[in-house]
Amino acid sequence: MKLIGIGGTNGSGKDSLGQFLANENDWLFISVSDILRDGLKNEGKPIERDNLRELSARWRRQFGHGVLIDKAFQLYGAKEDKYNGLAIASLRNPGEADEIHKLGGKVAWLDADPKLRYQRIYSRQRSGEDKKSFEQFLAEEAAEQHHSEDEATLSWQGVKDRADFFITNDNNDIEEFKQIAKKVLKPIL
Repeated sequence: MKLIGIGGTNGSGKDSLGQFLANENDWLFISVSDILRDGLKNEGKPIERDNLRELSARWRRQFGHGVLIDKAFQLYGAKEDKYNGLAIASLRNPGEADEIHKLGGKVAWLDADPKLRYQRIYSRQRSGEDKKSFEQFLAEEAAEQHHSEDEATLSWQGVKDRADFFITNDNNDIEEFKQIAKKVLKPIL
């Protein structure tokens, strides 16, 4: 089975990469952010970044740091005979990258210029998640970069440190992004 975990900074193109793998390589793409959004809906809580972070940390404390990968893998297990592989985004805790590696997969890290990433996020305006100023965007990103004292919290740097592939997505040309991704990920496609 082919498996890739996708991590990266906000607005760097993680979901776009997952969709590309799904559409052009017949992989199943699962967004763990969508799993968390469903969890918040079930709890009757608003879908906001703070609530998403709190829920993910709570689940990691309760079920282990790879819990979101486990949940995505369960969804894939029911459909695996229909797909050539599984792409999971967005890895935000090093335990998730470790779980991908434990399952025999690889981790890709995406990044882009912060102003470009902010423009992408602001343009999609998904509920309360994305309605932030550029300064708030940068502050949230800094807070999510490293663990607080609790290892169940977000640590993008920990995911980046475990990445096998690196992709820079500094323009808005989706076709160019696909070509770069194909080239970088060729060993696993």
